[in-house]
Amino acid sequence: MSIRALIFDLDGTLVDSLPDLAEAINDLMAKNGLAAHAERAVASMVGKGVPVLVQKAFAAHGVTMEGEALAAQVKTYLGFYEPRATRLTRLFPHTADMVKELARTYRLAVCTNKPAAVSREIVDSLGIGAEISVVVGGDSGVTPKPAPDMMWLVAERLGLPKEDLLMVGDSANDVASAKAAGVKVAVVRYGYTDIPADELDADFVMDDFRGLPAVLEKLR
Repeated sequence: MSIRALIFDLDGTLVDSLPDLAEAINDLMAKNGLAAHAERAVASMVGKGVPVLVQKAFAAHGVTMEGEALAAQVKTYLGFYEPRATRLTRLFPHTADMVKELARTYRLAVCTNKPAAVSREIVDSLGIGAEISVVVGGDSGVTPKPAPDMMWLVAERLGLPKEDLLMVGDSANDVASAKAAGVKVAVVRYGYTDIPADELDADFVMDDFRGLPAVLEKLR
């Protein structure tokens, strides 16, 4: 096996976006007369795309949201979130240096259930946009993670076979998507998952991005 490209999840893997996500979801709750959620509660809702995030935020208050009503709430949420998406969001420690180092040897991509445009805005604003050649988001027109479709779309846009890819994520969705697509997967221990990283059945588990060279050496 010869890895030629790395695919990164965004929220909980590359970036700590929880403060901005939580503020926006709580603005949505307030608009609907509902109580705010704690940041850690919002973290457990993140990962399956904006509609699921919004749906879970309402469900935590016993409110069922679906169909046209859900679509309207998603639109309102994005109106709150997108203007502030880079206000408090930061790269996790050691991420920037390792991304820049890896970009010398590997092609780098982002695969996230967040919309692609705001995801590109985030990586650009945090100074790693030049290193990320492909961004595939949840609005890409294919079934989002945990389905394999987004992985296959990243591979297509990179022009590489699945065997040349390594997915780096933080959640069960990342692991399930990668494994269904036939892509090796590593997870970090600091992410937004309620399931401990060591129990996610990933091929590799790392404390942080500094573990990537050792993972890549094992795959060489």
